[in-house]
Amino acid sequence: MNTGEIDGNHGDSFLFQHLLAMFQTLALQQMGKLMNPITGKVERDLHQARITIDMIAMIQKKTGGNLSGDEKRIIDGILMDLQMNFVDERSRSDSENGKTDGQDVEVGPDSEDTDEN
Repeated sequence: MNTGEIDGNHGDSFLFQHLLAMFQTLALQQMGKLMNPITGKVERDLHQARITIDMIAMIQKKTGGNLSGDEKRIIDGILMDLQMNFVDERSRSDSENGKTDGQDVEVGPDSEDTDEN
């Protein structure tokens, strides 16, 4: 690694942007938007995607007031993009499971199947 590239504040910005890119890529993989490089498959786990998006939101909150204008625009843009993709995937998942808009569906061991097919 060339330490000259990441020294000082410029290095902090570089590392911060790469941290965000890492979380962004992970969330997109978890939403089934990107292939998992380990398994070679497209997998979807919306619960884990929500956790990853929430982690980025937490980073945004905890770093508030300490970011440059560019860093703030980057984290805001990534978070908005991921949240919109999550809503899209959640809607798609709900429609695949027979849920209509406006209904809350609980998924898990305690939820009941109310589908009358």
